[in-house]
Amino acid sequence: MKQITNTIIMIRPVSFRMNEQTAVNNYYQKVMDSLTPETVQFEAVQEFDAFVEKLKNIGVHVIVINDTKTTDTPDSIFPNNWISFHESGDVAMYPMFAENRRLERREDILDILEDKGFEITNVIDYTSAEEEQVYLEGTGSLLLDRANSKAYCALSPRADEDLFIEFCEDFEFTPVSFVANQTVNGKRLPIYHTNVMMCLTETFAVICMDSIDAKDDKKNVLKHLKEDKKEIIYITEEQVTNFAGNMLQVMGANNEKYLVMSSSAYNCLTKQQINSLEKHCKIVHSSLDTIEACGGGSARCMMAEVFLPKMG
Repeated sequence: MKQITNTIIMIRPVSFRMNEQTAVNNYYQKVMDSLTPETVQFEAVQEFDAFVEKLKNIGVHVIVINDTKTTDTPDSIFPNNWISFHESGDVAMYPMFAENRRLERREDILDILEDKGFEITNVIDYTSAEEEQVYLEGTGSLLLDRANSKAYCALSPRADEDLFIEFCEDFEFTPVSFVANQTVNGKRLPIYHTNVMMCLTETFAVICMDSIDAKDDKKNVLKHLKEDKKEIIYITEEQVTNFAGNMLQVMGANNEKYLVMSSSAYNCLTKQQINSLEKHCKIVHSSLDTIEACGGGSARCMMAEVFLPKMG
């Protein structure tokens, strides 16, 4: 199985803003009273377009799909939470914690991919779990080591353990679950998505071990990463708040590998961390300040990877 792809889907926002429904357990979102909603949307689109341009310049195949105004979907810019695409031709659809995020799911995106020559053989739909108030938010909750058939998941109100295990059985992944916390007003509370504190690539993992409080969880995660010969690059809790965990490795032109992140993530890394990363691949970063502040998500969340086979 391939771990990285050269094709990603990105959703261009039409009404981006801070989503009050996700703010209840995404502690990275900020209220930006100084900006009008129009300014927030304008800046988000500027950041989005510049980011897409950078990805295209390195040879990543970016399929940009415009969000629609017919639904109120302030977080549509983060498609990786509701859908994932697999080499088997399977597509998974996920149950979402926020009611307005459920409106992001669009069948027409599957049609667009088929029109572009991708083969979809099966849609595995977990969304009925929402009726039980059970959630698993795509590759926000799931860090997939596709090559070694392992899935890492930080359990939280948005990542249910039983549903995680069901996903792993359906897709034949070995489950590695743990709890990752952050300090909010002096309390340790679960980090809402695994991909905020951890990034997994072909040859290395970026991870904030300080956010994993339980010793057994720490040991288990490290055991699996070392078993698969990943170099482990540690980041701090402070760096997590700058989205240093929210990175994705992609394939550019001539099979060149790149690690994609926001500029705030890049700027908070130490020289030593950057050197460690650059031993494995080149780094690309883009300014996503407004998207990060209002959305509480960053570069990784904006990219839904396409691993589907091509027809014919």
